[in-house]
Amino acid sequence: MDAQVLARWQFGITTVYHFFFVPMTIGTSWMVAVLQTRWLRSGDDQWLRLTKFFSKLFLINFTAGVVTGIVQEFQFGMNWSEYSRFVGDIFGAPLALEALVAFFLESTFIGLWIFGWDKLPRGLHNMCMYLVALGSTISAIFILAANCFMQNPVGAVYENGRAELADFSALFTNPFFLVTFPHQIAASLMVGGALLAGVGAWKLAKVHKENPQGHPDEDAWRKSSRMGAWVMIVACLAVFASGHAQGQVEAKFQPMKLAASEGLLDTSAPADFAIVGIYTQERGSDGITKVTKVWSFEVPYVLSILAFNDPNAEVMGINDLTEQFLADGYRNIEGGRTPLQEQFSSQLAELSVDPVPNVMISFYSFRMMIGLGSLGLLIGLAILWFTRKGHYPPVDKNWQFQTWKYVMGALPFMPLFANSFGWILTEMGRQPWIVYGVLPTWTANSPNVSAGEIIFSMSAFTLVYGIIAVLVLKLFFTYIAKGLPDVTPPEVSTDADKPLSFAY
Repeated sequence: MDAQVLARWQFGITTVYHFFFVPMTIGTSWMVAVLQTRWLRSGDDQWLRLTKFFSKLFLINFTAGVVTGIVQEFQFGMNWSEYSRFVGDIFGAPLALEALVAFFLESTFIGLWIFGWDKLPRGLHNMCMYLVALGSTISAIFILAANCFMQNPVGAVYENGRAELADFSALFTNPFFLVTFPHQIAASLMVGGALLAGVGAWKLAKVHKENPQGHPDEDAWRKSSRMGAWVMIVACLAVFASGHAQGQVEAKFQPMKLAASEGLLDTSAPADFAIVGIYTQERGSDGITKVTKVWSFEVPYVLSILAFNDPNAEVMGINDLTEQFLADGYRNIEGGRTPLQEQFSSQLAELSVDPVPNVMISFYSFRMMIGLGSLGLLIGLAILWFTRKGHYPPVDKNWQFQTWKYVMGALPFMPLFANSFGWILTEMGRQPWIVYGVLPTWTANSPNVSAGEIIFSMSAFTLVYGIIAVLVLKLFFTYIAKGLPDVTPPEVSTDADKPLSFAY
């Protein structure tokens, strides 16, 4: 492998790993804030116990997310200096604001929340966690605005040999951003809900099996499982709705990604949706990839509906899109281009670009995303059914208990992995572009960084990340096994000289 391919692998490994912590942070921060609010409003200490319990898991995840996220920004300068030079004027602004605004909110108010249990009035203390959750959401705004520029480069012009920012507000009115942001926030809330539902439903089954006559923690775990299941179900429906809108934006601005993710080789009207399929692709002597369909199982009309809300709509396939690109460069489905794409088209014409992404990765990452999300929705409905008033999960027989245990243990990972597969589709389906229709990925890496240097750093990161994964999972399982803590509702101290104390 050459340095460019290795740099892509390193960025992919570190990004996917870091992103495990991102939706968990966003979703769980809102869950902890709401749990504490329910305690304040009801006076029921079961909600306080749940707040303390899940906040431990949140803090473990938050810490690991901060540590692994630092690596991402360094890679822009280390392995992708040409990319940084080309888009630094655009990319730098939202990334700087993410640190100055979002991370400031998160880091400041998480400290106040941790140390302020007996220092701050209860309502103000609860507000601190809402500000932490708001900070994590604002962080998503700036990061997604930067990423959506890579998907559809708006608000920029080509001057002085690079892209320069012309309209900052355009980054936040980008059609991709308007659908991606609600899609990602809903997906994150699905992860947070799945954590509450999975842990709560498992612990409820466990304490009921061990104490059939009743256990003092049953009520709390029932609350956790049902609240989490409701959040997960509503968030999943929002994911489906926003994902449908996202697919239609993709059909307009990234028709090649849509065709690759659906395995559509030839333009069709109506277009069928392939549930499963096998495809091969091989690059010819002209440098252009030829895709061949080996087999697929298709449902009529569905792809046309997904792309254009019309069962008879025409959807362009990979072969026609490739011919169109070779004849006239990149254009969206309506024949248009952004100013940056238009101005850079003459330079792009001098490069030999193969416009076809990896079809099998795009095809199955989409289906894994949909499949895992849908499975989580179904399990959420099952949890609501089995935990309704006066009922318990079916754990009377040992095989039922073991099945419930492993399904609930896997539940938080379902939407979490669905998030990751969604981003793999987003980034792999964008290839061969690092900035869509403008900058090919293979022109953007650092020319003076060798393959050996990247192998060394990638090996080091992989080792460290593996250690972090073991520690995080160990801490998660340890605290979950301990169960709900015994708590005494905190009283606000009037002693101004009393030192701050760590709440855990």
